[in-house]
This record gives sequence, structure tokens and C-alpha cells, in this order.
Amino acid sequence: MLMVKKTLKQRIVDASVVLFQQDGYHNVTVDRIVEYIGASKGGFYHNFKSKDELLYEVHDVFISYVIKQSQEAYDKYDTPITRLCAMLQTLTQVFDVYQAHITVFYEESRSLSEEYSAIIHKKRDQYREILQKVIEEGQHTKDFRAELPCTIVTMAIVGMINWTYMWFKQTGPLTMEEITEVFTDMILRAIVTEQAMEEATQFMVQEKPAVDTGFINL
Repeated sequence: MLMVKKTLKQRIVDASVVLFQQDGYHNVTVDRIVEYIGASKGGFYHNFKSKDELLYEVHDVFISYVIKQSQEAYDKYDTPITRLCAMLQTLTQVFDVYQAHITVFYEESRSLSEEYSAIIHKKRDQYREILQKVIEEGQHTKDFRAELPCTIVTMAIVGMINWTYMWFKQTGPLTMEEITEVFTDMILRAIVTEQAMEEATQFMVQEKPAVDTGFINL
């Protein structure tokens, strides 16, 4: 298998994730980051104008991935239920692939300037708009319960899954795929109408032996 060599920018981001998570954003200098990867300070400033921009990039790596994958899921499927399930898989997967990035961002996001915070909020709104569009369409087609406020349903889904970074362990007894099945089951049972239950059933968790959820770290 051919390994693609990482760019200096990717290496800087990866190093900052390790160091920020280990010692905190304010305790890690640009000098330490470049020393960690054997690069020059000039190389850092060629890719980032400041450490603040680097922290923004840590977030942008995963939120851009979520937006791209969510839009592709929307375009690939043609029913509200299949679109929602595909988007849930995308959102949970990012917490597996980019868990360290997400942890650093949530722990250090208050350190961002207003400029970068505004960009981040815009991108988060972009993702929520895609998800909310699916919920709205499902209510229109009577696949999702219309009596539930669409905005609250959307925010509840995002909020529930966003908290995953706090307790998910890759070494735990359940994989992220299995946890995604649980999330999907809970959400569908809460919002799907009786007429759409037959389609939704294929995405719901079948009866399985109980698992010791020792992966939770509260």
C-alpha cells in the first residue's frame, strides 16, 4: 500500500493536536511545535500566520469533513430516513477519526479570536442547515413527526452526538459503528411516524445480549 507523505501543514496540525492535548494551548509555543516535528519557524509561518490560526485549522479539519460527507450523503440517498441515517453515520464517524482534534477544540475553543470564532459558527450553522433540511423534508413527507419542532429535533441530535468526545474510548467494548446503531435507533424511534416505521426498522438495533459499557468515562 502506497503511503502518501504528509505535507508540512498536516504535520504541524498533527503535532499541535498532540501537544495542545498534553499541555494545553497556552503552554505550547510555536518554537516547541516546530521542534517537535523537526521543522523551522519559517516553515510554520509559511503555513499559518499565528498560533490562533492553527487552532482554527484544528477545528476546520473535522468540521469541513462533516459538511462534505453530509452533503454527499444527502445527494446520494433519496428518502429522509436514508439521508438521516447516512448523516448520523458521518457525524459519529468524525468522533472516531478526529477524536483528538475535537477534544482539543472543545477544551481550547475559548482561546480563539472573534474572527475565527465567527468562521467556525458559520460552518457549524452550515452543517446544522443540512441536517435540519432533512428533518423538515421528513416532516413534509410524513416520515417524521410534524408535531416535534424541527429546530429542537436538529439541535437535540447534534447535542447528543457532540458529547461523544467526552466518553468514547476506542479501546472500549463497543465500536463507533455499534454506538452509531444505538444513536440511530434512539433517534428514529423518537421522530419516525407509524407510516414510515417499516422503512426505519431496517436501521434499528436488533435484540442483542447486553454489553458492559465500560467505555464510558464521566
